[in-house]
Amino acid sequence: MGYKKRNSAGQVKRVSGLLAAVVLFGSMLAGCGGQRSAEGSGGASQQGDVTLVIGAYSVVKDSVQDIIPLFQQKWKEETGQTVLVQESYEASGTQARAIVGGFEADVTLLSLEGDIDKLTKAGLVDKNWKEKPEGGMITRSVVAIGTREGNPLNIGSFADLAKPDVKVLYPNPKTSGGAQWDINAVYGAGLKESERATGAKDSAYAKAFLESVHANIESLDKSGRASMAAFEYGVGDALVTYENELIARNNQGAKYEVVIPDDTILIENPAAVVDENVDKRGTREVAEAFLDFLWSAEAQQIFAEDGFRPVDPAVYAKFEANYPEPPGLFDIEYLGGWSEVRETLYAKRGIWYEVLAGI
Repeated sequence: MGYKKRNSAGQVKRVSGLLAAVVLFGSMLAGCGGQRSAEGSGGASQQGDVTLVIGAYSVVKDSVQDIIPLFQQKWKEETGQTVLVQESYEASGTQARAIVGGFEADVTLLSLEGDIDKLTKAGLVDKNWKEKPEGGMITRSVVAIGTREGNPLNIGSFADLAKPDVKVLYPNPKTSGGAQWDINAVYGAGLKESERATGAKDSAYAKAFLESVHANIESLDKSGRASMAAFEYGVGDALVTYENELIARNNQGAKYEVVIPDDTILIENPAAVVDENVDKRGTREVAEAFLDFLWSAEAQQIFAEDGFRPVDPAVYAKFEANYPEPPGLFDIEYLGGWSEVRETLYAKRGIWYEVLAGI
């Protein structure tokens, strides 16, 4: 049986400051966040102000908007300069494509290492971006299962999602890059089972395990947020998603059970300075400082309160009771690393394609 996590008194929803409208780059950035100033996207203003442009994946929006004022105050005290912030929030893959397409973000926070790799391949981010603390990762989470209040079907593992009459929701990893974490978790749990049974990882067994769960799919949505919306509307019995997403909903008054399977994957979320943009806009100093601030105790505390597992050991120690480590926790390297996963699971004739096609 996996761990069940419930809403913590330390996870308090904060109200972020009022944001003014921002004009970004046409329809590819529709739905993105506002800016905290009417300043344009150029460099420092005549008053000595500097504009920092942040392009982030949507899940981290609340945390970033609470971190920004802390950084602005710190920067003002240290330099006397006012930081004006423009923000854009999109699905991770969409945000990466927008930056490649010309959105001049100075700092980006994304869901997948692979999305940073897209920026590196485009020559926008330095190839050494992982030399930052924790390999460039600012937050962690795990793939969890959300159930209805009281967990009426007694779900405790991914294997339980294959039981008769269990209606399952998760997004399609072909349309949602972040959804790959969910499928990786289920597939990896199958590898773990095969390893315990035979002493070796068996990809055929793991594929069959994934197929057994997918046979109960009620809704295969285009994004994680769409799956969450369907679940909130009443569709399905169980939702495969990020632990932090479920905690955030419970902080807002939902009453979902957060089930952490014994075998699940460690999610790691990266951030980086977009080197080409900061050099072009003259914002490297403030961008580097903001990126470094994401690893500060103050920022990590906010991430922890919003449901993320902090990467700072001291902050994690404060929240450890809220974030127990599953006994069978594995990371992306257990699956061979992202290059192997993309080739094995998500290639045109990969395992995911075969699961969808029933072959």
